[in-house]
Amino acid sequence: MTISSDFPTLLTICAVLALLPLTSMYLLRRRQSKLPLPPGPPKLPLVGNLFNYPSTFEWETYMEWSRMYDSDILHLGVAGRSIVVLSSKDAAMDLLEKRSAIYSDRSVLMNIGLVLDLTWNRPRLPMSNSIWMAAMQKRAHRRLFHGVFHEQAAKKFLPAQLSATHQLLRRMLHTPEDFVAHLRHMAGRLIMETAYGIDVLPQNDPYVNLAEKALHSLAYALVPGRFIVDSLPVLKYIPMWFPGAGFQRLAKEWKNFANEMIEKPYAEAKLKIASGNAPHSFTASALQSLEDSNDKEYRERVIKGTAGTMYTAASDTTVAALNTFILAMLANPEAQKKAQAEIDSVVKRGHLPDFDDEASLPYVTAVFMEVLRWQPVTPIGMPHCVSVEDEYRGYRIPANSTVIANIWAILHDEIVYPDPYIFNPERFLLDGKLNSSVQWPDAAFGFGRRICPGRHMAKSSIWIGIASILAAFDITKEVGQDGQVVEPSYEYFAAMVLMPLPFQCSIRPRSKEAEALIRATADQE
Repeated sequence: MTISSDFPTLLTICAVLALLPLTSMYLLRRRQSKLPLPPGPPKLPLVGNLFNYPSTFEWETYMEWSRMYDSDILHLGVAGRSIVVLSSKDAAMDLLEKRSAIYSDRSVLMNIGLVLDLTWNRPRLPMSNSIWMAAMQKRAHRRLFHGVFHEQAAKKFLPAQLSATHQLLRRMLHTPEDFVAHLRHMAGRLIMETAYGIDVLPQNDPYVNLAEKALHSLAYALVPGRFIVDSLPVLKYIPMWFPGAGFQRLAKEWKNFANEMIEKPYAEAKLKIASGNAPHSFTASALQSLEDSNDKEYRERVIKGTAGTMYTAASDTTVAALNTFILAMLANPEAQKKAQAEIDSVVKRGHLPDFDDEASLPYVTAVFMEVLRWQPVTPIGMPHCVSVEDEYRGYRIPANSTVIANIWAILHDEIVYPDPYIFNPERFLLDGKLNSSVQWPDAAFGFGRRICPGRHMAKSSIWIGIASILAAFDITKEVGQDGQVVEPSYEYFAAMVLMPLPFQCSIRPRSKEAEALIRATADQE
C-alpha cells in the first residue's frame, strides 16, 4: 500500500477560503480575555499557520520553535483552530495532570479519525455529537480497561509474556534476519491470546496480518495535522471524487482494515466460547458478565471495542520499542556488554531471565528506560482538548484548543538529559543503582486521564524482551560481502508510533550454552 501526504489542491483551498471570513468574524465577536496567547510562529490572516504547519516529524519542528521563542508552551492557529503545544514535563503535568478535569477530552482536530469512524477506539473517542452517549461509552471502556490493565491485574499476563518471549528467542535463533517479523509475531500472539483466547499460527497468521495492516494505517493517519481535514473539518463532507479529497479514498480503505480487525477476531472468540472450548481471555470473561445485562447489544459493542483497543494500545508500541532496542545495541555496543555481564552475574546458570530478576538487574532496567527516552514510541501524545478557556503563566488558552504534549522534546531536554541524542543507559544510574534523582522517562506513556492504559503490560513485555535477548544473543553490525561493515541509517518512519526504518544487523547466540537454553524453552511450554 502506497501512502502519501494529502495536500489540498488550489481548487480546494479556494473553496474553503470562501468560508473562512465568516469563521473569522464569528471568532472575533466572541468575548475573549485580554491576556496574550502563548508565543509561536507568525500567523497569516484567516489561515493562521496553515501553510507552515508541519506534516512530518512534527515533534522536531515543535521543539525547534520552542527553542526559537524560548517557551515551553506554544500557540498555533490553523484556519481558525487553536493548537497549544507543551514542550516540558512541568507544563504537561500542570495542565494535563493537575487540571485534567478540563483537559481530558479528545481533540476535534482529529477529523481524519471521524472519517475513519474510530468510535470503537476508547482512547480516541471525542466528546462530540451525542455528548452523553460518548461520555457513557468512554466510561464503560475505561472501567473494562482498568479491570484488565491496572498494575496488579496486569501481573496475571506475566506467564503469557514470558512464554511469548521464549518463542521469540526460538524464532530469532532460526531466522535472525527476520527479527522484525518475529517481534510482530510475539506481540500479536500475546494480544490475541489475552484479548480473544486465539492461538495464532507460526507463520502468516491472518489475524496478526490483518491487525498489522490496520495499525500501520492508523499510525500514519492519526498524526495531528497530517491531513488537511484536521485543520479544515468541513472537508470531511466532500465526496471522494472532489479535487484534494485523496484522504477520503485512503480513509475508505483504512476504515475497512480497522473494521475487519475489530470484527473478525471477536467473531472467532465467540465461536470458541459457544463451542465450550474457549480458553480464559478478556473477551470470554467480559461476555460472561453480560448474562444478566439489560442492554446486551450496547455492552457487547463496548467489549468488542475494548478488545480491539487492546491490540492498538500494546502491539505496535512493543514492537517499536524492541526494534529500537536492537538498533540501540548497534549504536552503543559497550552498553550491551555491560548489560550482559550483569545478567551473567545475577541470573542462575542454566536459566534465562525472569521477572523475579528485575530488581537485581538495574543496568538492564536502565537500558529499558533509555530505549523509551532515546526514541520514544509515541513522540507526541494523543491530542487533548481543553473544554473551557483557561489561563496559564499569564497566557490565555482558548476553549476547545487542541493541546499536544511534545513527548519528544520532553525526553530530549538537554538540561534533564545531557547529550540527549546519545544512547546512554548510565544516565539513569548512580553507583551501580538506579538514580531516582534523574527524571524517569514515564512521559513516553502520556499524561493525565489519557495516559496509556496498557502501559503496565507494555513495560513488562518490553523489559523481559530486552533482558531475554541480551541473555541469549550478541547483536552486532552486519558485515557485507565486500567485508565492509554495514552502517545502519538510524532513521525512523514518521507516524504516531515511531518505528525504525529497516536496517541490517547480525544476531547470533552468545554461546553453545545459550543456544541450548533457547531450544530448551520449547520443552518448558
